[in-house]
Amino acid sequence: MNNIVESFNKINSNIKKLNPAKTVKIVAISKTFSLDHIKPLIDFGHNHFGENKVQEAFSKWKDLKIQNKRINLHMVGKLQSNKAKSAAELFDYIHSLDTQKLADIFSKCEANNGRKLKYFIQVNIGNELQKSGIPVNEIENFYNYCIKEKKLDILGLMVIPPNDKNTNKYFKTMDKLNNSLGLNELSMGMSSDYQDAVVNNSTFVRIGSSIFGQRS
Repeated sequence: MNNIVESFNKINSNIKKLNPAKTVKIVAISKTFSLDHIKPLIDFGHNHFGENKVQEAFSKWKDLKIQNKRINLHMVGKLQSNKAKSAAELFDYIHSLDTQKLADIFSKCEANNGRKLKYFIQVNIGNELQKSGIPVNEIENFYNYCIKEKKLDILGLMVIPPNDKNTNKYFKTMDKLNNSLGLNELSMGMSSDYQDAVVNNSTFVRIGSSIFGQRS
């Protein structure tokens, strides 16, 4: 069996043991890796992949998504408003919705394209200046704006927690916040902390290096 597929299966099996009650989707973060490198996992039948740059995603996935309708592409990086229109044409999930301006653009794109996307609102759980995301005290208003004014399909919240030893604490807070909004999906957890995330009811984990190996 291919090493990449083997790594994927190991993580998948681990996730099932950690939280058997939840269905957790692994978003295989394929940014910077070539299609040749990713192909074994596509051939294996996995269909959720994540990219963080619109241009790179188009060059890699545009033709393949036409050939393989099962592939779901997730935008997991910071999204500039001038790239949102292009992102709306290619991606199926947006994990980094974090401004009213983006919500406005996506709402307009959906009307023009006749194509609905699925969204996660990015939360700045640690109020970090260098990070994107909506502050916790503004989440409810922003969520209501997205669903009531803009009619966007908000699945849940997304977080990249501060890089300290309190990951578990942040994930617990996110789970409560997600529940308080009545949302069912939660995007949190990466290669280094997905186990804590799954225990705290994450339903989408974004895993790259633990599947594909280190980036050069």
